[in-house]
Amino acid sequence: MRHARPRPALSLFSACGTVETVIPFFFFLFGIVIGSFLNVCISRIPEGLSIVSPGSRCPRCLKPIKPYDNVPVFGWLILRGKCRNCGLPISPMYPLVECATGLIFVLAYYEYGISLLTLKWLIFSCLIIVLVVTDFRVRLLPDLVNFPGLAMGIVFAFRVPIPDSIAGMLFFLMGFRKFPFQTETFINVLNAVLGALVGSMLLWGAAALYKLVRKREGMGMGDVKMMAMVGAFLGPRGAFLTILLGTLLGSVIGLLWIGLLYLFGWKRAVAERAAKHGLGSVSTLRWTIAAQYQLPLGTFLGIGALAVVYALPWLLSLVNQ
Repeated sequence: MRHARPRPALSLFSACGTVETVIPFFFFLFGIVIGSFLNVCISRIPEGLSIVSPGSRCPRCLKPIKPYDNVPVFGWLILRGKCRNCGLPISPMYPLVECATGLIFVLAYYEYGISLLTLKWLIFSCLIIVLVVTDFRVRLLPDLVNFPGLAMGIVFAFRVPIPDSIAGMLFFLMGFRKFPFQTETFINVLNAVLGALVGSMLLWGAAALYKLVRKREGMGMGDVKMMAMVGAFLGPRGAFLTILLGTLLGSVIGLLWIGLLYLFGWKRAVAERAAKHGLGSVSTLRWTIAAQYQLPLGTFLGIGALAVVYALPWLLSLVNQ
């Protein structure tokens, strides 16, 4: 008697394997498409231009970019990083932002699955990418990104829990055991508001202290507004961790960058002219000039925020294993 092969189980296994491959692939495709839109925001918002019209075009010859040349990542590769019409070099920022956005979308799927929480972190990540790259390029953190982001963070708190016990502890310390409005939604929204306040006030306090000690501005109000937005999404604890990681990363890279500027003789001619006027030795002046170089704090804060969202849960899961 012939026995039937267990094809259904094999087919089910193959289907599961296909789903596990296809869903991340579509997340990546969707991510690079969104990344193309983020490039428009990064390029136009600091200039005060509309992100809707006109369509993408070369800034030199003003010829509209054809749809087949505007395909995320691949369009830049096909054109070899140059305008098809006038040969103007196209910044590699565009494919890099698109690839980074696609990878973050895949990471969000693996970390949080398909849920409202995933949507929250995808929107947050898009806002952060725009701020990180814009601050790196032009040292600007636009209000047009920060303020809508702050509002969205608070709105999401009505539906998506913020895993932070600060608001609950605050009620406990104030002596409220059964506050009339102490519902889960109210606690979440309060955590978002407290996160915005903690993030912005901590950074504002640090900026005021820096100005008091160094007698010059150390950061702009854009960083403060950015941290209000970050805190609304992450809550007080997440905002604090973002500042901690961002400033630590910025300090380490800043020292390394200053060392490289000094090592490769950045502004040597300026230092030599100043030394001839008796303002100090060339070596001392070169180090002083290099130390004045300011890296974009918002860029490092954004990287810290993404680390809190994606790297921290992974590290905690390893610790708890």
